[in-house]
Amino acid sequence: MKPLFIQYAKCGTCIKARKWLEANNIAFDTRDIITQNPTEPELGSWLRDSSLPVQKFFNTSGLKYKVKTTPEDQLLALLASDGKLVKRPVLVLSDRVLVGFKEEEWAKTLL
Repeated sequence: MKPLFIQYAKCGTCIKARKWLEANNIAFDTRDIITQNPTEPELGSWLRDSSLPVQKFFNTSGLKYKVKTTPEDQLLALLASDGKLVKRPVLVLSDRVLVGFKEEEWAKTLL
């Protein structure tokens, strides 16, 4: 299974991550996070596979970011309502999910 690279085309970090994948000859499928917003079930699955807290999935530089002590199911619904709320890029692998681009983590996982 090829990794699924979920991105926002105008995101600088997404552009950097995409170039890194291409430079390392890693084949991947692409999905635009705005036109194909993640669903609650997808987000729940990614949350489990990433071993990260739900707060790490939020794009904290986004205009709508306001997370306090909201229950996880409500946070997943909020993330599913607007792709711009989701931290990006998201790389969905068969056995894990990487959120945000950290070159060392991606290299350790993919190379």
